[in-house]
Amino acid sequence: MAENDGDEWNGPDLEDDSGAVMRAVSRQIKLWREAAGMTQTELGKAIGYGEDMVSAVERCRRLPSPEFLDNADEALGAGGRLSAMKEDVREARYPKKVRDLAKPEAKAVERGAYGDHNIDGLLQTEEYARALYAMRRPAFSDEEIDRYVTGRMARQAIIERCPAPMLTFVQEEVTLRRPIGGRMVLRRQLEHLLEIGRLRHVAVQVMPTGSEDHAGMGGQFDILKLASGETLAHWEAQLFNRLVWDPKEVQVLEMRYGIIRSQALTPRESLSFIEKMLGET
Repeated sequence: MAENDGDEWNGPDLEDDSGAVMRAVSRQIKLWREAAGMTQTELGKAIGYGEDMVSAVERCRRLPSPEFLDNADEALGAGGRLSAMKEDVREARYPKKVRDLAKPEAKAVERGAYGDHNIDGLLQTEEYARALYAMRRPAFSDEEIDRYVTGRMARQAIIERCPAPMLTFVQEEVTLRRPIGGRMVLRRQLEHLLEIGRLRHVAVQVMPTGSEDHAGMGGQFDILKLASGETLAHWEAQLFNRLVWDPKEVQVLEMRYGIIRSQALTPRESLSFIEKMLGET
């Protein structure tokens, strides 16, 4: 039985439309099963899942995997109607703020990011990201951690996209020293940072703690330049997370990012700096 092929669903996020999507998917599966005159146990056997899994999906406690939807579609004679919901489920799998950021990122030809308290999400290893979410307070459930980590890892597809976007990062020195997840997690994170930083379309820079001039004291942010010619920014702090479209506000952040990059170590100096830190970790 493939009972682990679904994702735990801990209910809809506040102000998140994914809850409505998942309720609609769950309702459709139940309606098609009842119309076919099948019990949950019978449907489970027909598609290779246990009764508990079918029940959890119908009660909106688990997200159905693509295979679950395809198999249920065939077993219930839904004529492709259940399989067609795979894209909706895929999007609902991730938290709303992840989806909101992933959409413009997917259209970006250039992304610049300044990070002041942890490694940027696109540069994180899975174990680093998991450790980061595990220390959140109030504490996330295991299901919430899985959901956020999955969303963060999915966003990293932009690094391997073709044609490749230009990706630049400025990381505060302290973000490379804080042992989130422990010493070995940090070592593997630094190794990963070096690997990504050597890609031709990626530039990683370090802002030394000893820098006297610093244009980024207002906090971290991202700049996204889209294929359409538009430029927007993304800003996140504590409980707030928003995309900035206003041209005047974006212009200010673009200017700041340019100055921050000029004040940081060069990409080549930064890689040498990270290699030195790796040797000390």
